[in-house]
Amino acid sequence: MQTTVETTDTHTVKLTIEVPADQVDKDLDSTYRSIAREVKIPGFRPGKAPKPIIDAQVGRDIVLEEFVHQSVPSYFREAVTDEDLAPIGDPEVDVEQLEPGKSFIFTATVEVRPRLALTKDDYEGVTVEKPPTEPTDEDVEAYIERLQRQFAELEPVERPAQESDLVTVSQTVSRDGAQLDELTRDEYLYSIGSAEFGPSMDAKLTGTKPGDIVEFDEDLPSERFGEELGGPAHFQVLVKDVKALRLPDANDEFASTASEFDTLAELRNDLRDKLREVKEREAEGVVRDRVLQALVDNVDVELPESLIADETAHRVQHAEQQASRYGLSLEQMLEIQGWDRDRLAADSRDHAVRAIKADLVLEAVACSEGLEVTAEELGVQIGQMAQAYDRDPKELATQLDRSGQIVTLAGDIIRSKALDILVERANITDETPEATDSDAAPASEQPVEEGTEEQA
Repeated sequence: MQTTVETTDTHTVKLTIEVPADQVDKDLDSTYRSIAREVKIPGFRPGKAPKPIIDAQVGRDIVLEEFVHQSVPSYFREAVTDEDLAPIGDPEVDVEQLEPGKSFIFTATVEVRPRLALTKDDYEGVTVEKPPTEPTDEDVEAYIERLQRQFAELEPVERPAQESDLVTVSQTVSRDGAQLDELTRDEYLYSIGSAEFGPSMDAKLTGTKPGDIVEFDEDLPSERFGEELGGPAHFQVLVKDVKALRLPDANDEFASTASEFDTLAELRNDLRDKLREVKEREAEGVVRDRVLQALVDNVDVELPESLIADETAHRVQHAEQQASRYGLSLEQMLEIQGWDRDRLAADSRDHAVRAIKADLVLEAVACSEGLEVTAEELGVQIGQMAQAYDRDPKELATQLDRSGQIVTLAGDIIRSKALDILVERANITDETPEATDSDAAPASEQPVEEGTEEQA
């Protein structure tokens, strides 16, 4: 098969693909057999009708049209693989020659991903800082407090209710004089500060004591409570008791109860070791991200708008799926986190551009280093995926191969190996305390979990 490539626009190419006559005859025979199995022709068993009969019954033009439909995708995939092109979307196909005994010639015009060419000087020796991995005393004590909260007890208090207290209430919620049963509660344990029914309830319950009755109006957002319950509502809440969490004292007795250690000092040392391991893993992830980001920041490449739009849409769809896992609509999730659709779209686009450039950088490094994927590496990755999804590895491998996803998986492995090389050859220094403080509040944070930027 012969292919010529002509650049027709910044990110668009036109491939002229010529398939030899013998290959055309072979694939055309396959098309005839496929049609013969599907079409009932009197006097012939399924799949046994000869070509002239099929032409007479179905039409030669229909057969050739089906041949193009079946064969062009595989010819096109072979051509772009040979030419090392990465198409974006489906090609626009025009048949130029399809005649008996002659080669099949067609053109395919398609938008393609840009490519980067990097040398070792471009990507070796990147300087980044590694976050500190030694836990502070505050880190350890914060974890001790979380353990204390797990063993805390509720005890009644005589003082007025305050934030973080738990109050037992009976509440009646109504609208236009009609009770809203779905929101009415009896003997309900409510946490002040949770804003479960909006901010007004927290404000009204703060300072109350058993026997107090508070009334207020709240505008319930339909994005959170649904169309039927959303809207103005009247609350009447009776406070029955006020309880506070009583934390156990942090001492040796608590340590023996909350852990396998006999003393608080032993527990603290163990927590420090575990926190150090966690911080080390987190620091490794931060270093990988910073090395890649440093290279991405230096990349000057024009990206096809369609590529950015597709990646942005994928990220918004992922956000919708994440919200759905929590039983929420995307609008409800965004409202809880103080976002809206416009902000999500803009943020998703920014992340999409960054992810695409990161892929291009890693692909360029892989090309420069001549990286390849071995069958063993693919097998290990498929085995891990099969275990995660409780699937048979062989069945999963077959499915990935048939769907073409095995190519995507191989690309992920190559990009991961490329990033390994970048980190190995980077100049990594310890982060200064000033940098640590400045990194405490990131400028942009996705409203729902996106996973890592690294595509590998």
